[in-house]
Amino acid sequence: MNLLSISNLSKIGREEPLFTEVSFGLNEGEKAALIGKNGTGKSTLLNTIAGILQPDDGQVVLNKSGGTSFLPQNPVFAADDTIRDHIFKSHSPKLEIIKEYQELCLNLGEANSTKQKRYEEIMDLMEKQDLWNYEAQISSILSTLGITDMSRKMGSLSGGMIKKVALAQVLVEDTKLLLLDEPTNHLDITTISWLQDYLKNTDRAVLMVTHDRYFLDNVCSNIYELDHHKIKLYQGNYSTYLEKKATENEIAQNTDRRIEAVLRFERDWLLRGPCARGTKAKARIQHDMELINREKFTEDKGFTFEVKGRRLGGKVLELHSISKNFPKGYAGADAGTTTPVIKNFSYNFTAGQKIGIFGNNGTGKSTLLNIITENLAPDTGNIVKGVNTHFAYYQQNPVFKDTSLTVLEYIQEVCENITMNNGKTYSAARFLEEFGFEGKIQYSPVSTLSGGERKRLFLVRLLISNPNFLILDEPTNDFDIFTMNILEQFLEQFEGCLLVVSHDRYFMDKVCDTLFVLEDDGSVSGFVGKCSEYIDYLAEKKREEELKRSEEKAAQREKEKQIEKNNAASTSDAGTTSQSGSSSTPAPKQKKLSFKEQREFEQLEIDIETLETRKTELENLMSGPDYEKLAEYSKEYEEVSKSLETKYARWEELA
Repeated sequence: MNLLSISNLSKIGREEPLFTEVSFGLNEGEKAALIGKNGTGKSTLLNTIAGILQPDDGQVVLNKSGGTSFLPQNPVFAADDTIRDHIFKSHSPKLEIIKEYQELCLNLGEANSTKQKRYEEIMDLMEKQDLWNYEAQISSILSTLGITDMSRKMGSLSGGMIKKVALAQVLVEDTKLLLLDEPTNHLDITTISWLQDYLKNTDRAVLMVTHDRYFLDNVCSNIYELDHHKIKLYQGNYSTYLEKKATENEIAQNTDRRIEAVLRFERDWLLRGPCARGTKAKARIQHDMELINREKFTEDKGFTFEVKGRRLGGKVLELHSISKNFPKGYAGADAGTTTPVIKNFSYNFTAGQKIGIFGNNGTGKSTLLNIITENLAPDTGNIVKGVNTHFAYYQQNPVFKDTSLTVLEYIQEVCENITMNNGKTYSAARFLEEFGFEGKIQYSPVSTLSGGERKRLFLVRLLISNPNFLILDEPTNDFDIFTMNILEQFLEQFEGCLLVVSHDRYFMDKVCDTLFVLEDDGSVSGFVGKCSEYIDYLAEKKREEELKRSEEKAAQREKEKQIEKNNAASTSDAGTTSQSGSSSTPAPKQKKLSFKEQREFEQLEIDIETLETRKTELENLMSGPDYEKLAEYSKEYEEVSKSLETKYARWEELA
């Protein structure tokens, strides 16, 4: 089934066309990505396809029967909406039924006869429309994304949580086409791995913009490159695209060389002033002019650099028994109670170490970086910094003291000329060009830059400030693949210490060979190896735990069967004895469950098991370090316990 057809689409930017004559389509199940440098119009094209922006020319045809879901880079929401309101805003009849079912389930214990009747009607609709599997998939998606308290207001959520809720909204909608703009931003690495598998295995079509190269490689079978206002299809994943692009560039270079060789002779002929009266001469001149004015091959600059680094001393940085606690701050907590974020962590850094920090959202990664850079004081322990250790700290939301400075002035505050290790010297203006700040933008105030451009500018200034201890907190957000390649090449050659937090697995694998793993209890453990190797280790560990649980459940079922068998044998013996004596009143005949009741009974068993699992998870979370969410966990724990009581009572009634 064709889901998307685009014909001759064009859109004009501020000074020149972003893209022109773009034509392509998507069929059901197809997975494709838009790639290109920042500013080429990837997000604009995605917004145009979604109908948020209008094209200047051309048309977009979407299959209405298939439906389309769009995840923008910056989600739009109503602050007063609850998470449930936002997620179920779709007008899909199926989602409206499931939303009402979930709301009724939450209040089942307080249900009056009218609500009870409606609950039965909704159960019947769920059965008739075969929505039980769909509802289970929705619950699984929400749980995996860590969305538990559906009553929270959207306006109270962090930026990362808003992105997760927006992602959940598009994933649960009953549509065939997903348009995703940077879906991995603000997700932790384990969630990204889950999303990668989900998109790879779904039968929905996907068109996305992302800089995550592992994601591109594992999900996409087609790559559309936006370059020089045009779009070009490369069939295959991202690795195949790189191979084809390299071959294409080599052919283009050779073609250019052959044309230039021909033109050397033709230019001599033209300089002799040939008579242009004849038809052949006219055609030859016209052909030569077309060759001279052709669009010449321009290869990516492939800029690599290594600034002269400061020497590190014998003592780089020492952490001695560092601990940091934050108030629990949830309802019912005793005054003064705290939860550990970093617990008794000691480490001696040495020159040349490149360490990645791994942990779920909320485990204290940024807290650790702020303690190391002395922006945050530890509760206990102390930090000893070497005399020659000079930090450069890239924060997620960099602060600019004076945004009235131009881009060039901002860099020139550090230095006007940058000397590389190979002896070459770049002016600040030339260096900025290599990072995509070309032409007029160098003379624009920092205040006029977009958020992504500011982050890129801040990074440039850090890298040329000659640090010997680099600390990077999520440096890859908002950067295109070209900029990330430059950064990776710099970090691979960097001889100082590197400490980095990033959700980009490819980036982490390229620049880090050791991990600090932040656990939920505040402890910090180490892992020698790449990020992808640690993810494989976690997956194997999870498989082993699931196998162990499965074996334990099988053993428990076998034990229960044996007990039932023994009880049945005892009852049979007792019945024989009773028949040989005086007659007794026969047991009342048990009422048979209706089909609807039997279905409800089976669903209750599933719900009870799910709630019991969630109750255990919440008990662990409430004793963990995520103090900001403890009130949320506490409230959900009460709701889960209450729901369990109601469901157990109904289960016993039906049993």
